[in-house]
Amino acid sequence: MVNAWIVASIVAVVAGVVGFFVVLRGAAFVAHAIPNGAFAGAAGAVLVGVDTIVGLGVFSLLGALTIGVLGRRGRSDAVTALTLVTMLGLGALFLSVSSEYEPAVYSLLFGEVLGISPSELAPTAALAGVCVLVVALLYRPLMLSSVLAEVGEARGIGRWRMELAFLAVVALATTMTVPVVGTLLIFSLMIGAPAAARSFTDRPQRALALSVALALVTVWAAIALSYTTNYPIGFFVGASAAALYAIGRGWAAVRRARRAPPAGARAARHEAHPPERHTILT
Repeated sequence: MVNAWIVASIVAVVAGVVGFFVVLRGAAFVAHAIPNGAFAGAAGAVLVGVDTIVGLGVFSLLGALTIGVLGRRGRSDAVTALTLVTMLGLGALFLSVSSEYEPAVYSLLFGEVLGISPSELAPTAALAGVCVLVVALLYRPLMLSSVLAEVGEARGIGRWRMELAFLAVVALATTMTVPVVGTLLIFSLMIGAPAAARSFTDRPQRALALSVALALVTVWAAIALSYTTNYPIGFFVGASAAALYAIGRGWAAVRRARRAPPAGARAARHEAHPPERHTILT
C-alpha cells in the first residue's frame, strides 16, 4: 500500500502537468492513442523477454513521431486513428502468440497499482523527474504555441517542432505511467483533472497547479475507496475524473451567470448606445 501511494502520487503529478498541455492543445485523441498504441510495445517486450519499459518507450516514441510527421501533411485525426489501430493490431498479434495472454492484457490495460514492488520506485521517479523537467524547460514556447501559434511562429517558435516536442513528452509520460496505472487509467488522469482545472480558472499557472492537485486527489481517493470497498481502482479513477469535470463545468456556468449583466441592464444599455447602422452601397 505504501508503494502504491508513492507511485500513484508520482504518476498523478506527471499526468497533471502533461495533461494540462494536452487539454490546452486539444490533443485528447493523441493522449488516448499513444498509451494504447504503446500497449503493443509492452506486449512485444513480454513476448521476447525484455523489460516492459523498453517496449513501451520504443512504441510510444514511434507512435508519437508517426503522428507528428504524417500529421503535418494530412489530417492529424486520421493519422492518429490509423497509427492507433495499427499498433493495437500488432499488440493483439504479440499477445496471441504469448503464453502470458490474460495477465499481460489485464496489467497493461489496467495497471498494477497495488502490486508495485520497491524496485520500481526509483525508475518511475527518475522518468517522472525527466518528464517534468522537460515540460519546465519548454513551458514558455509550448504555452505560446498552444495558445497563440501564429505569434509563436513570428517569434521563431516553429509550430511543427513544438508539436514533435510535445508528442515526445506525451510518449515519455506514457512510458513511465502505463506499467503502473495502465493505458486506460492514465488517459482518465491526463484528461479529467486538467479539464476540470481549466474550468475553475483561466490563469495558466494556477490551472497547472490545480490540475496536479486534482490528479493527486483523484488517485488518493481511488486507492482509499478501492481498499475499503474492494472495487477496482480504475472505476474510482474514471468516475472521480468525470465528476470533477462535471463540477468544473457547473462552476464555470455559475461564474458566467454572475458576470453577465441582468436583462434589464442590457436593454437599457442598448437603448442608450444603439448599434451603428451601416449602409450597403450597390
